Amino acid sequence: MNIIVNGKRKEISSSLDLKSAVALFCGNKSPVVAELNGNIIRPPQWEETSLQEGDVVELVSFVGGG
Repeated sequence: MNIIVNGKRKEISSSLDLKSAVALFCGNKSPVVAELNGNIIRPPQWEETSLQEGDVVELVSFVGGG
């Protein structure tokens, strides 16, 4: 199945949920904001949010600095 992650086409397993996608594409970066098809999805809903063919996912992690 194909989805778009941060503007790039990715081929993924058809049974991937948003929590697994965050782990796959962001590793252990924290915190992460996840947007699915233009809607921000809060972390408690990641595990119950299944990804579908053609979904557009934006994953943003924050870094501190000076």
